[in-house]
Amino acid sequence: MKSSQSERRKFIRDTVTTAAGLAMFSALPHEALASPEYLVSKPLGEQETSSGNTAAPRIRFSVIGINHGHIYGQVEAVKRGGGEFISYYAKEPDLVAAFAKRFPEAKLVRNEKEILEDNSIHLVLSSIIPDERAPLGIRVMRHGKDYMADKPGITTLEQLAEVRRVQKETNRIYSIMYSERFENRATVKAGDLVKAGAIGKVVQTIGLGPHRMNAKSRPEWFFDRKHFGGIITDIGSHQFDQFLYFTGTTKADILASQVGNINHPQYPKFEDFGDVMVRGDGGTGYIRVDWFTPDGLKSWGDGRLTVLGTDGFIEIRKNIDIAGRDGGNHLFLTDNKETRYIDCSQVPLPYGEQLVNDILNRTETAMTQEHCFLATELALKAQHQAQIMSLKA
Repeated sequence: MKSSQSERRKFIRDTVTTAAGLAMFSALPHEALASPEYLVSKPLGEQETSSGNTAAPRIRFSVIGINHGHIYGQVEAVKRGGGEFISYYAKEPDLVAAFAKRFPEAKLVRNEKEILEDNSIHLVLSSIIPDERAPLGIRVMRHGKDYMADKPGITTLEQLAEVRRVQKETNRIYSIMYSERFENRATVKAGDLVKAGAIGKVVQTIGLGPHRMNAKSRPEWFFDRKHFGGIITDIGSHQFDQFLYFTGTTKADILASQVGNINHPQYPKFEDFGDVMVRGDGGTGYIRVDWFTPDGLKSWGDGRLTVLGTDGFIEIRKNIDIAGRDGGNHLFLTDNKETRYIDCSQVPLPYGEQLVNDILNRTETAMTQEHCFLATELALKAQHQAQIMSLKA
């Protein structure tokens, strides 16, 4: 497997710097980017290059750890919002080589200490191996900096308790990039519609997060629950974020959850299926996540979100309309008058700018700290209490 990974990484490094290469890799998996050699973290139609759509610098930021390809989308989001990318540190030479080609403006430093002790840095980003993200975030906050982690930003309830304590103690921002909402234009548009009352009071969300496996391209840590936290902790954190956001829930209970390794016995510490029923003070939710996307689909996964309201419903096809329109960001709105299709491919993505504003103003416009932690807490609790399922051979 390591030989295959080495060849694949070489191909990507040789390809990604060309225009054709960037176009090709923009169609690669979003949440399926657990393999660090993938360089683009958004589905086709959402690719932002470092040469455009960036605001004038208002803060300085750095990166520690680039083990997941989502770091590219994280960097682009902050640059669009007014961040100046200063420096980065990573242990893996092959990952560093590709990263340096994409972001030549930033300096590679010798160790994380150089970043943590640089008082000119406001924000640190990371997509280090998942179980290392919370400990890193604690170090970042204790050095007086704000932090943005790839999801899952925390992999155990014990980590969550310590992160909460240090965040309160330091009053720093600990943000988790729930990119299925922050970096998906149709989901951003749905939020605007719900706030405007387009479907009345929200009753329920249904979040489906299917993914393509691409097993040969995955690093070893991808297959070990110890490192990725379990399928609900990992992928499911997106769906919990959306459940809280659309229902306005501030308190919730896990009614039922289950996980299983249905089709990958060669990876005994892996999980390829999980689902959850959750009930909150603002509505109910159902979540299903899996690694069963077939190769015949022209996307890494047919991600869907349905928001049910008292006066209508919204359905989002995040990445693909399997029998219709090209690309992603499809939104369908049905109310008491009609059913409408809304193309969301040009909807702005506000998270990066909002986060930069929050760093400067010490506000919570991008996401409240409690929302960030509660989405993770629910995912962790659902993972912890999940029944183990198995199917007949």
